[in-house]
Amino acid sequence: MKSSRLLFDLGPLIIFFVAYKFAGIFWATGIFMVAASLALLLGWLAEKRLRVMPLVTLVLVLVLGGLTLYLGDSTFIKMKPTVVYLVFAVILGGGIIFDQYYLKFVFDGAFHLPDQAWRVLTWRWVAFFSALAVVNEIVWRNFSESMWVNFKVFGILPLVFGFALANTPFMLKYMPRDNKPSE
Repeated sequence: MKSSRLLFDLGPLIIFFVAYKFAGIFWATGIFMVAASLALLLGWLAEKRLRVMPLVTLVLVLVLGGLTLYLGDSTFIKMKPTVVYLVFAVILGGGIIFDQYYLKFVFDGAFHLPDQAWRVLTWRWVAFFSALAVVNEIVWRNFSESMWVNFKVFGILPLVFGFALANTPFMLKYMPRDNKPSE
C-alpha cells in the first residue's frame, strides 16, 4: 500500500520531467494534468478514499496548468509549487490556531505523539513549506526553465525527504514506547 502511494505521489512528477525533456513545458503541463488526475483516481480506487494533500495539489495543477495552456504562458505552472506550499503552510498554521494538528491526518495514524509534539512539528512544517515557496520563486524567476524543472524534480524531493528525516529524532523522542520501531 505504501509503495503504491509513493508511486501515485511521484509518478506524475516523473512523467512531467520526461515529457518536458521530449516535448517542452506546454506538452509536459498537459501530460502532468492527466497523470495527476489518473494518480488521484488510482489512489482512490486502491485506498477507497481521497487523500487531502494530493486532492488539493490536483486542483491547483488543473487550475494553474489550465491557465498555462489556455494563455500559452508557463508562468502559471512555475508558480504552482509556490501556491501549493503556501496553501499547505496556511492550512497547517491555521489548524494550530484552532488546536487542530492536521499532520496527524496526513500521517494517517502512523505516529502517536502528544499534542505538544504535534504543535512543534506542525510549526516546523509551516516554516519549511514557506521556505520552499520562497526558494521556488527564486529559482523560477532567476534561472532557466530547464533549471527550474530539474530543481523541481531533483532539488525539491531531496529537500522534503531530508527535512522529514531530520525530524525523525524529534518524533521518536515523543513517541510512546510501544509505537517505536523495533531495534
